[in-house]
Amino acid sequence: MSGFSRFTPLVNGLPTTIPFVGPEAIERQRGLAVRARIGANESGFGPAPTVLAAIARKAGETWMYNDPESYELREALALHHGVSRDNIAVGGGIDGLLGEIVRMVIEPGAAVVTSLGGYPTFNYHVNGYGGRLVTVPYANDREDLDGLLEAARREDAPLVYLANPDNPMGSWWDADSVTAFARALPDRSLLILDEAYCETAPAGSTPSIDALIGLPNVLRMRTFSKAYGLAGARVGYAIATLGNAQAFDKIRNHFGMARISTVAALAALEDQAYLKDVVGRIAAARDRISDIARKNGLTPLPSATNFVAIDAGGDGTHARAIVDGLMEHGVFIRMPGVAPLNRCIRVSVGPSAELDLFEEALPKVLRAAR
Repeated sequence: MSGFSRFTPLVNGLPTTIPFVGPEAIERQRGLAVRARIGANESGFGPAPTVLAAIARKAGETWMYNDPESYELREALALHHGVSRDNIAVGGGIDGLLGEIVRMVIEPGAAVVTSLGGYPTFNYHVNGYGGRLVTVPYANDREDLDGLLEAARREDAPLVYLANPDNPMGSWWDADSVTAFARALPDRSLLILDEAYCETAPAGSTPSIDALIGLPNVLRMRTFSKAYGLAGARVGYAIATLGNAQAFDKIRNHFGMARISTVAALAALEDQAYLKDVVGRIAAARDRISDIARKNGLTPLPSATNFVAIDAGGDGTHARAIVDGLMEHGVFIRMPGVAPLNRCIRVSVGPSAELDLFEEALPKVLRAAR
């Protein structure tokens, strides 16, 4: 069936793309039920009980639009980070903010520097606005800061993307290295520093807010989707200079944030005791995933995130067989999409019962895959 005749040439030339096929779609396509949802880097531990209580109290207000300025949430985030609320921009998860940043910066054909095999949703937005992806291979399974810097300078790139800690490999750089990288970038290159997993990272890996807050070519991205357990609420935010944070007001959907999501984020931010507890549970689950991998002759990579990348000891075809085989047992995981990273599988943390299923199914799948 043909589409509308006056879509733009750019849209007509793009493939229909879903950067991450959801477990629901896999269930529909394969007629299999997901029993262990440990592939999407969600937090199976869920949000704090105080968050669920706040949602329940405020559910009746869903008939109202959210405050289009997200004033209360920006104020709470500003107090949390020790900045002005005018340094904060709120949006529908980091993914939504990434699309807005690309829209603000990239004209058709403009170079955008990122890592080869890095976050596919960012690439999706770049393609959607006609940008030209310039990719730098990973070095020793982490993002190559020197390579990214050289590419940004060579291409006079308006936009550079770096995730620290990194998805899909779980690797990270120390704070001093990230700060030096940001300061070495050309003034004409805007750095998107995606810190979605900073709450689960080791001490010394995340630059202080003061270290980068004054740089007009840095946007730091944070989310409530990971350690806070609110992936379905879609709440992300940027920490930036005044001019950069306010630039979002020129193009964003001012009623794009759900009122109940704001309630959830405010309650989550207030309950730092729960965050500390769940970060400990995430670390313990990472250790267990790594132990399961080793017991099966696989090599877990060090991780600063809420998932573990596991070297499956082969190529992408072998890793895909493991991913598909586990799904036959109802265990949903994912894998990186680009060689040589796709020799790995990627397992998200989750409650013990779900990791039990993974531990039970993995040796069976490995025997079949060999």
